[in-house]
Amino acid sequence: MCADIVEHEDEIISVGQLNQQAKKLLENQFRGVSVLGEISNMARPSSGHIYFTLKDEEGAIRCAMFRNQNLRLNFDPQNGDQCILKGQVSLYAPRGDYQLIVSSMQPAGAGNLMHQFEELKKKLDAEGLFAQEIKKQIPIHPKHIGVITSESTAAFQDILSTIQRRAPISQVSLIPATVQGDTAPKTLIDALHSALNYNNLNPKNAFDVILICRGGGSIEDLWAFNNESLAREIFDYPLPIISGVGHEIDFTITDFVADLRAPTPTAAAELVTEYYFQLQDRLEEWKATLGHLLQARLTEKSQAILFASQNLKSPIMMLKEQSQSLDNVEIRLTNIMQSIMSGAKQNFQLAASQVYHSSALQRFDKHEDRLKNNLYSLNSQIKNLIDKKKLMLAGFNSNLKAISPLAVLDRGYAIVMNENGQALKSSKDLKVGESVTARLADGGFSANVSKKD
Repeated sequence: MCADIVEHEDEIISVGQLNQQAKKLLENQFRGVSVLGEISNMARPSSGHIYFTLKDEEGAIRCAMFRNQNLRLNFDPQNGDQCILKGQVSLYAPRGDYQLIVSSMQPAGAGNLMHQFEELKKKLDAEGLFAQEIKKQIPIHPKHIGVITSESTAAFQDILSTIQRRAPISQVSLIPATVQGDTAPKTLIDALHSALNYNNLNPKNAFDVILICRGGGSIEDLWAFNNESLAREIFDYPLPIISGVGHEIDFTITDFVADLRAPTPTAAAELVTEYYFQLQDRLEEWKATLGHLLQARLTEKSQAILFASQNLKSPIMMLKEQSQSLDNVEIRLTNIMQSIMSGAKQNFQLAASQVYHSSALQRFDKHEDRLKNNLYSLNSQIKNLIDKKKLMLAGFNSNLKAISPLAVLDRGYAIVMNENGQALKSSKDLKVGESVTARLADGGFSANVSKKD
């Protein structure tokens, strides 16, 4: 294989060979270069090496500073620091990554982006844009939630799924905007204006709260949310705004000037749906409590019905008791009549005896009159007693008729019985072709079943 791949374009080589040749070219041409730029995306694995990106307004390059070189550093480099790096341009052959192998690093003053961030933060804080007492109240149960973010980001999907899970009755509308790059601040401001215009045209379905969100990233990725014009727009905005930019460790000017800061986009969605989420828990508790109360009431009523059914007498038993009462009345009436007749007989025999032994006709007449009076009194007593018992008997007979199943037959109904003499209650107990007997109030008849419903 030719060593100089630039002069022999027709030779076919592998990717690894190409990277190795490119690595040699870079290392030979760029030895001991010094580069000024800003550090970002700093990573410090357990190996002790340092990996980061060095960037400025015109470009960026990946950098690696191995452990034996960074042990000699006299400062702790951080994201945003402006530094002067010295090293050798190389290429990481396994991935084909163009990079700078750093041999030394010196600070070149505060990082430009971080310096701008701190200066703007101090300025706006001094003007009162971060004051807690002027923050607008976030609505407890918003009906219409506006989300300002890029529709292509995972942050919007996280927000949407969180709201649908925690508060499915809430309406969510995306107000699209660019969330990274030089044009991002303007599109974010335009999105805020669009939300207000929508509210003016749709007062019955207006936004209650606005979420400004995007996922995490480096300070360069989040720089659009450190824009002064955007911060002042949020401060003067009539609707409450929740800022959910980056991860928990990321802070932007938007976080400080917004009415409420959420550590992540998902957390912003959770904050704005907390009332509905807790309400759902309370509804589940009320549902369980109501279920227990209903079950207790059903148990109570079931026991009451069972107790009442145990004390409820059947009509047959009542008929038997009334019949027994009539028998007792008849027995007592017979005994009374026998007692009266026995007493009358004794009086008659006594009177007859006295007449028989008396020789005086006057005495006979006297006893005869007494006997007649006694007989008249006896007949009156018997008649009154009989009339009284007849009334009682008529009352018992009326009660028996009122509760007798046969009284129903007098109103046009009939009792239908099968071949075994059992009363039928449902057509399900019948078979086509079966013989049945019907009892009426007066007589009855037999029939064959030809059809049933």
